[in-house]
Amino acid sequence: MSTKIAVLMGGPSSEREVSLSSGKAMFAACAALGYDAISLEFENDILSHLDTLKSVDIVLIALHGGIGENGRIQGMFESLGIRYTGSDALSSAICMDKHISKLLAEDIGIATPRWKRIRKGKSIYKNEFDYPFVVKPNSEGSTIGLTIVHNENDYDSAVEEAFKYDDEILIEEFISGKEITVSIVGEDVLPIIEIRPEHGLYDYECKYTKGLTEYICPAELNKDLTKRIKQTAFEVYKLLKCRHYGRVDLRLDNNNQHWFLELNTLPGMTDTSLVPKAAKAAGISFEQLIGNIIKQSLD
Repeated sequence: MSTKIAVLMGGPSSEREVSLSSGKAMFAACAALGYDAISLEFENDILSHLDTLKSVDIVLIALHGGIGENGRIQGMFESLGIRYTGSDALSSAICMDKHISKLLAEDIGIATPRWKRIRKGKSIYKNEFDYPFVVKPNSEGSTIGLTIVHNENDYDSAVEEAFKYDDEILIEEFISGKEITVSIVGEDVLPIIEIRPEHGLYDYECKYTKGLTEYICPAELNKDLTKRIKQTAFEVYKLLKCRHYGRVDLRLDNNNQHWFLELNTLPGMTDTSLVPKAAKAAGISFEQLIGNIIKQSLD
């Protein structure tokens, strides 16, 4: 009997449209692999779909941000005995909180840009970081609400923008250099990608509009540096108790020092997404990638 899979997509987060794109691609891959798959889209009321979710062998989570990535959906599934793909509730919650994940990484000696967490309604000090610096929501993805602040005139609007998406924001040191990302599937660390956005900032538009970003994969780095970056990425992945797959985002400065930014437990799976690009560079098709994730969750 074929494995029954529900591809869960949509949700109420600001990344809903990305989730729908990921979900459609993942559903098509499931169909191509011969699974008995259904596409399950919701906006706010996931409880109305519980009977369907309980009836399948596994839920392939294609959600991004919000309740789909912060551990709430995962916790509900665990309490109901529903098997699902991706990191568990605790790992998801930790990784969604950039402040906590950076604290844990820093505690074991992994370099991460200096930062300060600000809660809404608390005093904000403007002079703690040299320009430019980054202002971003503490628990948001796809660079939504993120601004690089170049001068004092930009600061207030950047803070206001970030607080639209979260009650906690980070003010973070900007690391000049290259943007790199490392995808991990199971225990396998895939080729590093260097990201070269047309805008200078790898923002929402550059992420999801074809042609606005150049991706170098494998990144043009020497063997020793490549090894060190991959080791750091895998170390963070294990530290934060991730499973099945994930993506570690970093900056590489002009002295070849790499800096951990965040870990995405449910990275995008669209045709412009980074994990599929890294998999392709490793000789893994999109269908094989999805099949691998499903197989891990069934083991």
